[in-house]
Amino acid sequence: MAILQAKQDALAARIAGLTLVAGGWAGAARREALDRLTAMGLPAKRDEYWRYTDPSALITPEAPRAAVFDDSDEAPPFDMIDRVKLVFVDGVFDAAASDDPALAGVEIERLADAGGKDIHWAQGLYGVLEARGQNPVERPLAALNTAFATDGVLIRATGQAAKPIALIYRHISETSDALLHHCVKLEPGAELTVLESGPAAARFNKVLEVEVADGARFHHIRAQGRDHDRRAVTHIFARIGADALFKSFTLTANGRLTRNETVIELLGDDSVAHVAGASMGDGDFLHDDTVFITHAAERCESRQVFKKVLKHGATGVFQGKILVKQGAQKTDGYQISQSLLLDEDSQFLAKPELEIYADDVKCSHGSTSGAIDETALFYLRSRGVPKRIAQSLLVLAFLAEAIGEIADEAIAEDIRARLEGWLHRHES
Repeated sequence: MAILQAKQDALAARIAGLTLVAGGWAGAARREALDRLTAMGLPAKRDEYWRYTDPSALITPEAPRAAVFDDSDEAPPFDMIDRVKLVFVDGVFDAAASDDPALAGVEIERLADAGGKDIHWAQGLYGVLEARGQNPVERPLAALNTAFATDGVLIRATGQAAKPIALIYRHISETSDALLHHCVKLEPGAELTVLESGPAAARFNKVLEVEVADGARFHHIRAQGRDHDRRAVTHIFARIGADALFKSFTLTANGRLTRNETVIELLGDDSVAHVAGASMGDGDFLHDDTVFITHAAERCESRQVFKKVLKHGATGVFQGKILVKQGAQKTDGYQISQSLLLDEDSQFLAKPELEIYADDVKCSHGSTSGAIDETALFYLRSRGVPKRIAQSLLVLAFLAEAIGEIADEAIAEDIRARLEGWLHRHES
């Protein structure tokens, strides 16, 4: 009882300074989300899916201060890609710094503009997938976002997009506390790529809801900012139709606390969902990937591939589950989570799970931690490769399976270059 009261007290303190925006279709969704949130309370360290990650910094009334990081030594992520840029500064859309959304060849609106209308296509998506994702595991920070986020983008693709859409997040205030909510809807046969980059704010809470209709293709690649002091919790909720494809890759380097939650439902036969990530942490760093994939149709494929490189006391967390429902025959589910510990002070905490109610399936999961292979290191050095370069080569080889989930080779090469840059800066 005391724990429940503490969670309710934390919620009351957290939302005391927030405003619930009423009116329009979004206002109704926000009220429903607040009802869900009130029933749950905010997360606590004793909650099953938070026992590896202390949520304190994510639920305090004020955002912990985060110094603004100077990343001018490196070109912006995806700079070589011809894309439509939509810029948010500390969680607020910056029209002057953004491109004309019409260049993408899809429908794009701001949540701030569209949310007050009586009727909108996003009414069947905003908060809907988040609500579905609350069972069987409660995700109160996602409900908090749905209730109080007032900005974000609503994207609807009816065919193949002319260009990728790049959501660029800039952090300029040391005390910024941003809530962004995006909805993406792909109609049957549509294809779209969404790129995300940047630290966003001192503290960032983001929800991305994605509906991929029959035969559609959705690609998502993000590079979370290099600001070391930032804290972030992100959520992806997706439902996938028949013969549809969903692919998401995340690169994380630096950050004191990052928790990325992904909840996917494979609802149509022959659908595919791949989720992957590569993270690199040094020192005061905690990175948590929490993934829940539900197979509810036949002949579906899912992959979870997560690799973490940790040093100087950094912590990596992976919580991944594959649920195969009754009747979801011919399921092919694959899950791998691995860490490379570059010293004895770092740690990797993993909780892989399978829950299967069909009898004709192929599902596997594995989780390992280890140091750099000394035999491989010796082999490279015996061929004249300097130790620093040899170690970098082995780290990149370790991360290769996760990077291989990126379909666009130009983007994959950009990710590799950023990983090499991180290794060079963190040699000691």
